Amino acid sequence: MRGEIGMIKGGDPEVCGGTVSSVDESAPKIIKSKDMILFNVSSALGSFTKQDRGEERLRFVSAFAAPAGEGTFLFLETGYSGSESNDLSVSLVKENVFPSLSALVTEYGLSRDNGCHFTTHGLPENFGGSIDIRYRSGERISVSDNQSPVLSCEAAEKTAELFKTALKGEKVALPDVSSLLAVRFEETRTGGGFTKAELTVRQDGTGTNEKSRCFDPPKIYNSKKEVGTDTVNRIKDCITQNAIFAWSSLPDNGFRIEADKKLTFVFEGGGEIEVPNRRLLPDRISRGFFDIELELTVKN
Repeated sequence: MRGEIGMIKGGDPEVCGGTVSSVDESAPKIIKSKDMILFNVSSALGSFTKQDRGEERLRFVSAFAAPAGEGTFLFLETGYSGSESNDLSVSLVKENVFPSLSALVTEYGLSRDNGCHFTTHGLPENFGGSIDIRYRSGERISVSDNQSPVLSCEAAEKTAELFKTALKGEKVALPDVSSLLAVRFEETRTGGGFTKAELTVRQDGTGTNEKSRCFDPPKIYNSKKEVGTDTVNRIKDCITQNAIFAWSSLPDNGFRIEADKKLTFVFEGGGEIEVPNRRLLPDRISRGFFDIELELTVKN
């Protein structure tokens, strides 16, 4: 059971610079389990000294690993000094990286500040970082601070190195996006309303998008529109860039919302993959679901 969460310092959320701090006294500082089931860590790194200038140094890392079907879903985003854009990689690999990640947690003491959370209002995204690491035993490491790094430079570099190596490993085969025959979107809202859309893809790369909407039951609005290859390609690119075909067996994110949404992908040969929207994913790629929803329900 979780113990009492003590408030260290409270701040006015309307005041920029106001800080709210809390600590869960029951959060363990030593993790007994080695059976990790989630690694979700993001951190900016400390400022560079004059001696560091001119060198390529890691300035940001975001790494996510979770079991997914027959493999491990990996996400890595890194940013380096002297570059305005970040590098991003996503893949489903056969390697079980969790023993190595468990050793990393021990080596760099990532559970040292377990249960500590600091929020300073008005700071930009990625100014600090967060740690969310979970074990099959129920143990968890949860840390957040939006004004200071949560990883040392050494821990961040080791994390990036471990993920880069794993991402080069053997992949779990996923359906080829070229074999996609249809994409279905379904949203069921409380009160009986719904939205349904189905994009049927032709061999020439174009498609037909059919929609049904119900805002005030029992009245239903239907529409049908032809779409070009640009729309179909945008959806296929989104699927590939975010590895959406690997999302179906990822953990539920735990958020409860008024509407249930899902995407269903249909392939040549009759195979299907169903992806609910409440998957636990890095923010950087979770919007891929919304991007496809937008293409099916709004733009067309």
